[in-house]
Amino acid sequence: MTRADAIVLAGGRASRMGGIDKPGLVIGGRSLLATALEAVTVCARTVVVGPHRPEVDVAVRQVREEPAGSGPVAAIEAGLRGLADDPAPLVVVLAADMPFLTGAAVDELLRVQAESGADAVFAADDVGRPQYLVGLWRRAALTAALTELDTVVNQPMKALVPADTVIVEIAGVADVDTDEQVRGARAAAGESIAAQPLDPEQARRVLRARLARLVPRRAELRRARGATLAETVVAAEPLPRFDVSAMDGYAVAGPGPWQVRADIGFAGGSRPAGLLPGEAVRIATGAHVPDGASGVLRDEFVILEPAGTLSRRPDTPDRVDIRERGEERERGEEVAAAGRPVTPVLISAAASVEVTEALVRGPVRARIVMTGDEIRAEGPLLSGQTRDSIGPILPDVLAHHRIHTVDRVHLRDTASGFDEILSAAADVDLLVVVGATGGGAADQLRGAVARAGAGVLVHRLRMRPGGSTLIAELSSGTTLLGLPGNPFAALATLAVLADSVVAGRTDGVLARPLTGPLHNAAEVSAAVPRIAPARAVPTGGWVADARIHTSHLGGLVDRDGVVLVPADAGDGAIVEFLPLPAAMTTLAEYR
Repeated sequence: MTRADAIVLAGGRASRMGGIDKPGLVIGGRSLLATALEAVTVCARTVVVGPHRPEVDVAVRQVREEPAGSGPVAAIEAGLRGLADDPAPLVVVLAADMPFLTGAAVDELLRVQAESGADAVFAADDVGRPQYLVGLWRRAALTAALTELDTVVNQPMKALVPADTVIVEIAGVADVDTDEQVRGARAAAGESIAAQPLDPEQARRVLRARLARLVPRRAELRRARGATLAETVVAAEPLPRFDVSAMDGYAVAGPGPWQVRADIGFAGGSRPAGLLPGEAVRIATGAHVPDGASGVLRDEFVILEPAGTLSRRPDTPDRVDIRERGEERERGEEVAAAGRPVTPVLISAAASVEVTEALVRGPVRARIVMTGDEIRAEGPLLSGQTRDSIGPILPDVLAHHRIHTVDRVHLRDTASGFDEILSAAADVDLLVVVGATGGGAADQLRGAVARAGAGVLVHRLRMRPGGSTLIAELSSGTTLLGLPGNPFAALATLAVLADSVVAGRTDGVLARPLTGPLHNAAEVSAAVPRIAPARAVPTGGWVADARIHTSHLGGLVDRDGVVLVPADAGDGAIVEFLPLPAAMTTLAEYR
């Protein structure tokens, strides 16, 4: 997909509504600006044009049109200037006044432009009216249109519309311009949240954009594994800190032959005295090379005479074999950007340049709540009971996703049990509840969430298995992740969403997805996205199991991971592969 930047217009006067800050209006539990920013998460960079808003993520640029309130054309021109460095060839332009706008609208604009090659693609609402502030432009065409204007101040949007334009009807692009429309949108948002499941990718975007960030803290990196950097780590010292020998051999000065001195340079020892032309000194790998050295002659290249005369073997390459100061990293050079996970590799890389602590968020601390009278973790099973086959392994599964398990509890089926669990959740960042997410007589989690006044982010998932998943934010700031009770459905949901939960809470960067062909996708796919066990094949890609057992994890034995199969996929479709925790490195460090 061609790279695109985004300009979000958030400075309109809303004169029909008494001049209120329309982008700040909250509909469906979030501001109209937050809705617009979530819709453009696919874009490379985003700039918001309007008054400065401290709640906007620091990764999003903020600029102001001049003069303030001088119309959308002036705002677009200011946005383009704010994105002048490393410009993308396409530019999405959105107004922050559409409560039902989603990333699907931006995806559709990108698709239509890729097919048509048009200078601009604009959305049309459900009555066919073009919405020129929901558009995708070729940057060159937009720049040319702005250049042709005598002034950008108080110009109508039609002054920019090029001849080569495509209009496409897209759902959710209606704006709100009156108090009555706001009231109607709020009512519809409530109905929408209650009724509409999200696709896995939609759910990921919601979690990444809307989960509350953990408070940053300064920590020793080696004790913060699983956390996320809240600041960019830069080298405190150069690497190497001084010129060092790259090989075991002899530091030499000038052309040979050389006379070998009696002293020796060891790594970590005193630096040998300076060399005069024609002198050599024995030196170990990593030792500080003496002043005057023109190179290091490695052992396998030398001829050493009994009298201590050193010469180079014929036909050996003339190499310096000195690692110069700062050759790997200079002081102040970036080691890892904010948003990267604190891993053993990062800890080592930071330590090599004398950085041992940093500002971090996390790691995410979780409480596991197993539900149901029928579940028994230990001891003999009584009549009607089932062995808890997932609770004991959940800490390992969560650790794979950089989530630290604080404790694991078992909640019996009682009328007030969930109310007590939710009210006492402030000491953890995440509640992982297994079971009770459906609509059965014993499934009481949703009622407790409503009574607690929690903000529901994902009401259900449009995915099999995992459809009953519930994700909400409690008033304490704790995230609730309600998983289906069936073991495979619970693990599948974690595989798809856990990393996005962590990224949302820690403001982290999601890892690059691992994708490839699924050779039997048509046999596995359904009318909704589906997740299935899979094994790698020698020729590349995967083969998935068409039959899935959700009541146990036996189907994952001798499988390499699971695949997320798009709806109605054909054989050879490119799918996302999610490795099993057992295939990863040690998990014990997070327990």
